[in-house]
Amino acid sequence: MPLARADLESLLRTRRLDRTLTTTLALPDPADEYAIGPTGVTTLDARLGGGFPRGQLSELVGPRSSGRTSLLLQMLATATARGELVALVDALDMFDVESAAAAGVDLDRLLWIRGHVAASPGLCGDMNQRAMEQAVRALALVLQAGNFGLVAFDAAGAPGEALRRLPFTTWLRLQRMVEGRQTICVLVGDGPMARSSAGLTVRLAARGGKAGRGLDVEVRIVRARARQHEHVCLSLSTTCA
Repeated sequence: MPLARADLESLLRTRRLDRTLTTTLALPDPADEYAIGPTGVTTLDARLGGGFPRGQLSELVGPRSSGRTSLLLQMLATATARGELVALVDALDMFDVESAAAAGVDLDRLLWIRGHVAASPGLCGDMNQRAMEQAVRALALVLQAGNFGLVAFDAAGAPGEALRRLPFTTWLRLQRMVEGRQTICVLVGDGPMARSSAGLTVRLAARGGKAGRGLDVEVRIVRARARQHEHVCLSLSTTCA
């Protein structure tokens, strides 16, 4: 017989998981630099209330050529310009150093962890799954180390099966690791991964323009635990999609 809601919430509180799943979070104060980190895209930051929240697991998702990589590079560049250290767990080893430098990322402040997940693993599905698990473990180690203003886990292009086979508790555990820290943790992918564990999800969809010159982007902002959904259209000056 299923647990009643009150019993379930009591159990979650006992295991210190209630904040992750059942608590409605207040929006961060846009004037508090310890609560938020600007993306560097003025229009988007205005709609986000200043930027991405620190101490929460967030998501930046969209299909290929939606502007997700450009926005990630802008976030890395803005964070390093503030003098912060940043880390990128690059699950598929797709990071383009030249594009990052052109976007203004201070590479001396970037920890780049290269993974070996394959977009098309063929018959090596089990090896690919282990590679994904190793990438997640690397993310956990970086979060535990602290001292990073922004930590990104880029799994864009990864096989959906490799992500779906990760235990759901993976995202709960990562959320618990980042809570109370001044770190922005962002999962980057084709679609949402963390589900209810993510405090903020930014979904991108290209509306027009040409990658490399400029892109009109439709953004859907979902604050799962603040019970808010927003839409906004903006233009990005992009070096990649």
